[in-house]
Amino acid sequence: MIRLCASLLILFVLQPATPRPLRIIAFGAHPDDAELKASGVAALWASQGHKVKFVAMTNGDVGHFEMAGGPLAKRRKAEVAECARILGIETEVLDIHDGELMPSLENRKTVARLIREWQADIVLSHRPNDYHPDHRYTGVLADDAAVLVVAPFFTPDTRPTTRNPVFLHYSDNFQRPYPFKPDVVVSIDESAEKKWSCVGAMPSQFGDKDSWQGRTRPDVPPGDRERQAYLVELVRRQNAAVADQYRDRLNALYGPERGRAVKYAEAFELCEYGRQVPQDELKKMFVP
Repeated sequence: MIRLCASLLILFVLQPATPRPLRIIAFGAHPDDAELKASGVAALWASQGHKVKFVAMTNGDVGHFEMAGGPLAKRRKAEVAECARILGIETEVLDIHDGELMPSLENRKTVARLIREWQADIVLSHRPNDYHPDHRYTGVLADDAAVLVVAPFFTPDTRPTTRNPVFLHYSDNFQRPYPFKPDVVVSIDESAEKKWSCVGAMPSQFGDKDSWQGRTRPDVPPGDRERQAYLVELVRRQNAAVADQYRDRLNALYGPERGRAVKYAEAFELCEYGRQVPQDELKKMFVP
């Protein structure tokens, strides 16, 4: 019996430890922003057993040209809940009015609590130099939380993260004060259909004739079905453009043969405020 127990103990010790699933939290200014920028990689993570949560910092209650207020906020919350179901992740929408997000101490505490409650390994957000104040301040709030999530007596009602998470920013095309520089570019070919389905599940933004995209984009078709197909196709082209723009990074990450074959991609920039990781560790977080 002793010999058997000893053998089992040796066998247990020799077994490789099962890696703990990553925990990722992604902040978007409105109920569609994280979905646009990171739903491809979120679906990939979820399919690998990692835990992902999207948080909309505002309820999006003015992001339409025909409806607003409570009815629009409820509609957009239901839309991102359907996106989360498609992607296999969790979602939360904060009750802050669209266009009214401020980089206040109260909101900094809210972001820090959300990161700590999720015990995040990775935090995604906008860059803090965006055309939209809600986008800009989402980035500021996430960046400001970076050092505080490990401080035991900041928001002491939540447990600190065991170490500083890795903070990354979504891609964008803004040039001032400095252009986006990708640290990791991820193929989303395997999860692309889920992303297009997610975008299609948000008709208040990508379907209605009075949706934000429907009213502000040129050459939008008048028919409901044609309009939604056209707007989803625009998102598809945006992700194809990311792959083409950063093809050299895809080649470096996946090797030239696979890198050249990637159709759609999402790109992220490492924020210098969070935990700094070498490229090989960053790659393992995004590509198993």
